[in-house]
Amino acid sequence: MAIYAAVFSPTGTSRQGVWSIATALGDAVLLDVTCAPAESRTFSPEDLVVFGAPVYGGRVFQGALERLAPLQGNNTPCLVTVTYGNRDFDDALLELTDFCREHGFAPFAGAALVGEHTYGSVQKGRPNAHDLDQDRAFALEAWEDLQAGWTDFAPPGNRPYKEGGKGGSFVPTTTEDCIHCGLCVGQCPMQAIAPDCAAIDPEKCISCFRCVKGCPQHAKGVFTPAYESFAAAFSEKLKEPKENAYFLPRG
Repeated sequence: MAIYAAVFSPTGTSRQGVWSIATALGDAVLLDVTCAPAESRTFSPEDLVVFGAPVYGGRVFQGALERLAPLQGNNTPCLVTVTYGNRDFDDALLELTDFCREHGFAPFAGAALVGEHTYGSVQKGRPNAHDLDQDRAFALEAWEDLQAGWTDFAPPGNRPYKEGGKGGSFVPTTTEDCIHCGLCVGQCPMQAIAPDCAAIDPEKCISCFRCVKGCPQHAKGVFTPAYESFAAAFSEKLKEPKENAYFLPRG
């Protein structure tokens, strides 16, 4: 059995959970579609794929689905994960499960994983070591269920899906501390940053804050009173930690 981890993860949060789950089952190959679409590939029934993507407004980020679309299954077993910032995952896990089935995969278990939110100070440091241990334990349980013939996986959610899955509304700006190193330009998932590192196209930016978190000079951020007020209120609202939710075919 070949194991693959297929993930869209601008700040690496979704990738941590997906990789922990995949590697708990054996050696895995990472298929990171964060900055470019996956290469066309068809998997066999003997393969296993772990999918992961972030939740944007209760839906899977639509750009993630576009990047994952070239991957095709052939009744290929898969585990489905979404990562959300401690509010709710709403219809996202159901949506990604439906997407996998439409592309020839056979989802047999899924998880909604809590991660550090892009905005404010919400669940800093998550996933932590305990979260990742839970992910690995889930992977082994799911595998045991699959081997025992349990495959009737029914994720929570509603159809039609709620509105969501689009980018955020806060676009970072660049301060004079920028040294124009080009790191953010090369790492932006949406190619929204100008070659000089300064200007960010608001039509392309999805507010993932990869450039904010990755800038070695701390020259990117949202420095407006509106954002600061929102972030403070948001952080207070979501201060109580939620637990990861795991869904196995046996319930």
